[in-house]
Amino acid sequence: MLGDEARPTHEVMEHAAQWYALLISGEAGAADQARWQAWLASHPHHRLAWQYVESVSQRVLAPLRSTPDPQLMAAKVSAVHARVQSRRRVLAGLGALAGTGLLGWAGWSHSPIAGIVTAWAADYRTGAGDIQEFRLADGSQVWLNTASALNADMRADLRKLALVAGEILVSTAQGDPRPFVVDTPQGTMRALGTRFTVRREPGRTFLAVYEGSVEIRTASTAATQTIPAGRQTRFDADGIMPPDSADAAREAWSRGELLAWDLSLADVVAELGRYHAGHISLAPDVAQRRVFGTFPLRDVDGALAMLAEVASLQVRRPLPWWISVDARPAQQPPRP
Repeated sequence: MLGDEARPTHEVMEHAAQWYALLISGEAGAADQARWQAWLASHPHHRLAWQYVESVSQRVLAPLRSTPDPQLMAAKVSAVHARVQSRRRVLAGLGALAGTGLLGWAGWSHSPIAGIVTAWAADYRTGAGDIQEFRLADGSQVWLNTASALNADMRADLRKLALVAGEILVSTAQGDPRPFVVDTPQGTMRALGTRFTVRREPGRTFLAVYEGSVEIRTASTAATQTIPAGRQTRFDADGIMPPDSADAAREAWSRGELLAWDLSLADVVAELGRYHAGHISLAPDVAQRRVFGTFPLRDVDGALAMLAEVASLQVRRPLPWWISVDARPAQQPPRP
């Protein structure tokens, strides 16, 4: 993942998107091609921004370009993989792929191929912008957030979930004596009659407990700590961060809502970006504007339109899958 100093600026990213829109429009002439090549060669960040725009575009467009009939593609690939996976799982996974593009795109990070394949094969999965609710065999209720994947293993002596990607909200069934655990690469969480959120982040796991308590055991050091209701923390394979107060508003995503109470615009747009298969580019001069309100996660365009009104923003689409958010231009006074 690129550090801030290695990232192209918002302005450079916007220029790259505009160049891409021009070049695929069919209206670019030889002079435009020459100016684009000169722009590309004038700074390393220009080439980096161009590569990013290409990557996002290819991920969104590839399934649509290569497959005139996504359902036929799913059926063919399902037959090939019938020996190792059920037909239902492959069809569902490829259906999500055809609709959203590789479980969506999250900022600058690329999901490793092995991770993508594992997500396709998971028992439960969602694409970008999709939120699902289901019940496990023991009666526990689970919500699966956008671009997420989960495996469930219900044994005679253990109930185990493995979060492959993304985020879940769990409300465990009462009266079942079997331990209920959730695994991530960083460790194991044992639920003690509870309602809690688990979210995978780069190199660590986020846990928020709303009811009951959850015991964490880290993967490498076996450090343990019990997180009570109303607290949240993050941990990696080696240790657990000091808990702080859990924000109950974080649960709102399970209802398809983003509750913003004095959040920065940068935080709100970053969260909305998880539900958009393309890219949302935010101008840095508006990033710290404070936002209050409730925004629909299943309707990113509608949420951005609401943000534009409450925060005086301008929302543009230089490409269908590329959204630019800037300050609204000041109105010019009428001429006398």
